[in-house]
Amino acid sequence: MADMSPLFRRRAPQAPGAAEAAENPPSSPHSENHLVTLIRKPGCHLCDDAQLVVEKVCAELGVPWEEKDITEDRRLHDQYWEQIPVVLVDGRQHTFWRVNEERLRRALTEQYK
Repeated sequence: MADMSPLFRRRAPQAPGAAEAAENPPSSPHSENHLVTLIRKPGCHLCDDAQLVVEKVCAELGVPWEEKDITEDRRLHDQYWEQIPVVLVDGRQHTFWRVNEERLRRALTEQYK
């Protein structure tokens, strides 16, 4: 499976630093346990659309998020270039290409129901 294209992998390896909490203190029970990472590149219209969804959901739930540019990180480029934008939740691949707002919200809140 290591030689398989990331496009066909079900789970991506954990991104470096994804397990570390954001520098801001948590403001809700959701933010204590999650970090959303958007992997993108400049000039990508799907990335712009994904960012709007990530910003909205994370702002509503008080969950920290970060942005990584595949043009500045060779490892991310090699791993995700076929899939951008990619959204990771806690370092694990949640989705790619299109971000579903409700699905992302569920992933960030399901343990609190």
